[in-house]
Amino acid sequence: MSTSANSRPYKIAVLLCDTPLPAILASEGDYGAIFETLFRNSLQAVGDPNVEFVVDAYDVRNEQVYPENVDEYDAVLLTGSAASAYENLEWINKLTDYVRFLAKEKPHIRLIGICFGHQIIARALGGECVPNDGKWEVGVTEIDLTDIGQKLLGVSKLNLEQMHRDHVPAIPPSFHLLGSTSVAPNQGMVQLYPDASPDSVTPADVHIFTVQGHPEFHKSITEEIVKARHSTGVLDKNIVDDYTRRADWRNDGPNVVGRTLWEILRASRAEGSEQTAA
Repeated sequence: MSTSANSRPYKIAVLLCDTPLPAILASEGDYGAIFETLFRNSLQAVGDPNVEFVVDAYDVRNEQVYPENVDEYDAVLLTGSAASAYENLEWINKLTDYVRFLAKEKPHIRLIGICFGHQIIARALGGECVPNDGKWEVGVTEIDLTDIGQKLLGVSKLNLEQMHRDHVPAIPPSFHLLGSTSVAPNQGMVQLYPDASPDSVTPADVHIFTVQGHPEFHKSITEEIVKARHSTGVLDKNIVDDYTRRADWRNDGPNVVGRTLWEILRASRAEGSEQTAA
């Protein structure tokens, strides 16, 4: 890879699948800004805070706009949403088709799915998203990692903020599981490039990376969502009390998941990393 290619700012297209609550929007910005903060904070964990990057946000829900030239991007990230990934809605169906197109026709672009984005990627690529019998995961939750999850994330267990009651019940074809909880057995997954081995996986091997949790959330964001959903009866007192008990647990969003995303992005610029469809 030439020096000029390595020195180009990393470009990440964030597909906005929702708008934050008004209080969060006022304090943190939209989800494009929230993910930009995650990527910036995660650079401290990488040990290179001066890496240049650009986040471009596209509202795929309300405006249904997508990148004109997606080949400009190193990665495309799908955000969370209060919507359900299994709904038969125009914007969700269009997004599912777009993910399928990217995965098959643009394999050099890394795909990242967060919560709803994780579920959409599963739906697009041979899996499914379903309601989880009304069972919520809310707040910082400990996730048991698989061998491949431990190799990629560099930890034995993972703590992530959560906010969901839909889930992906199984691993789609060609994906590998990253971790599980007792409530949601698929807490994240990766699709590797064709020549990669899960036994010796490295960040350069990762084509698609998803997590059910929210690495971009911090305590005040989750608190605001819990407060709003409790006030409308969506979250009952038992769920809120359980969330409160864990509210100050360690959150591995920036330092573990964010760091791993950067390792995947930086590996994509390495010599000989250009990928083609399987």
